[in-house]
Amino acid sequence: MSAQTLAGKRQRYADAESTLDLTAGGAVTVHELDVPGPDGAPDVHLTVLRPSAGSLPLPAIYYMHGGGMVMGDRYAGIDILVPHAADGSAVVVSVEYRLAPEHPHPAPIDDCYAGLVWLARNAQELSIDPHRIIVMGISAGAGLAAGIALLARDRGFPSLTHQVLLRPMLDDRMQTHSSRMLDGEGVWDRNENAFGWAAFLGQQSEVSPYAAPSRAVDLTGLPRTYLDTGSVDTFRDETLEYAGRLSAHGVSVDLHVWGGGFHGFETQVPDAAVSRIARTVQDEFLTRALAPIDATKG
Repeated sequence: MSAQTLAGKRQRYADAESTLDLTAGGAVTVHELDVPGPDGAPDVHLTVLRPSAGSLPLPAIYYMHGGGMVMGDRYAGIDILVPHAADGSAVVVSVEYRLAPEHPHPAPIDDCYAGLVWLARNAQELSIDPHRIIVMGISAGAGLAAGIALLARDRGFPSLTHQVLLRPMLDDRMQTHSSRMLDGEGVWDRNENAFGWAAFLGQQSEVSPYAAPSRAVDLTGLPRTYLDTGSVDTFRDETLEYAGRLSAHGVSVDLHVWGGGFHGFETQVPDAAVSRIARTVQDEFLTRALAPIDATKG
């Protein structure tokens, strides 16, 4: 990963997504929306996956794609959420955020938060229950999900029920063992990670906790959190540290470390036993989070 290879890597990402069928054979209706972006910035593009049948307000999964802050688009990885729209349990909304280095912080986080605010304010139009919003991301997208969860808490809107952070990119300081252990090997090694963070942060002298959530001092008041990582993932230690601090601040945490898992293992070797188990556990957590609330149980 470098400035010289970035364009080629972006193209390979796009090529891999070109064959996606997001309709699940007609069970899902796909809507493409342009909604107001941050003040003075372009509109934000959202892809909305809604169950084709039924009209009751549903929980929403607001999704941010991975790609090291420098590549990918709103279709990257969204296929893992299609089943939750197809079975009528959720409306899935994926946001297109501007990429670094052309658009460093705060552009990506501002785009993601603007889309989230629009979703919450227009929930009725999308058949969404505004009180049941989950933010979710993979890798860099998980870092952005954690960042907008902090923003939503600090600005008092919207209310979130869960944050699902899969192999999250949380800490620019790269001081942990796992952040330095891979050099020219594996997926997203320390050199690629340094490139991604430098592109995202640009020339900023002071790093915001919304950009690098591991820098946040106070984690109280955040929603229930699911985190996972592999034991051979550059982001392993910062994920463990964040999970521990969330717990210490009173947040309910579900943490999973997958032995032998490298960054993105469940998509690159989907038939491996650990990949199947990781997806099953993730889907089971989302199924419980999306289940109808039994009013008789409070």
